[in-house]
Amino acid sequence: MGKLSIICGPAGAGKSTYGRKWAAETGACLLDSDTVTEPVVRAGMSLGGLDPNDRDSPEYRAAFRDPVYESLFAVAGENLKHADVILVGPFTSEIRDPKWPEKLRERFGAEVELIFVRCDDDERHRRIENRGNPRDLSKLADWQGFLAKSGSEAPVFEHRVVR
Repeated sequence: MGKLSIICGPAGAGKSTYGRKWAAETGACLLDSDTVTEPVVRAGMSLGGLDPNDRDSPEYRAAFRDPVYESLFAVAGENLKHADVILVGPFTSEIRDPKWPEKLRERFGAEVELIFVRCDDDERHRRIENRGNPRDLSKLADWQGFLAKSGSEAPVFEHRVVR
């Protein structure tokens, strides 16, 4: 059984960059929520008459948030049978649950490590602006509003911090 490492944190903190680097160094299977589920989410949002770039509305959260994470967990479970797995995603609700690491250990029967990636808000803004992703336009249009609801608080359980 492999080890499950979860990399979480707010948008623009560097989760994907850190995940790619760590996977390259360790040979672990990398499952980034954007890479694994983006085409399906975009198609579903479009078919539903919604903005395919939206990831912040109640409609997106109601239709896709849980299925996106469940898809990641299902693929992780398959890979953990023979390899270490690195999952990358915000996991903003999960990091507020003090029992989440225990639930993950029970679900996967594997060692679990949680890593929180963070940087200051000015650096996050610069990174989000530079990546040029259409999904970020609403964040940049109301940066202060986005920061107020973006959930950049650290997990409520033991974790490693990467800056």
